[in-house]
Amino acid sequence: MAEPMTAAERRAYNQRAHAERRRALVGNRGPKGVAEVWWDEARRIAGQRAAQGDEQAWDDLALTLSNYCGRYNA
Repeated sequence: MAEPMTAAERRAYNQRAHAERRRALVGNRGPKGVAEVWWDEARRIAGQRAAQGDEQAWDDLALTLSNYCGRYNA
């Protein structure tokens, strides 16, 4: 018999399941829907890392977005 999940394991499982359901739903909207899911995931990761005392993820996300905007604003 499998051991019950801890609260952290259950939360992680639920987050993964939610992300998979959302990807399936927005996948019908094409690249825009997929981009929205990745944007939400990027913010979730950066927020989670910041809560653990690591602001580097926000810095990296800001740099990535800056590069993207610079590439397409030309």
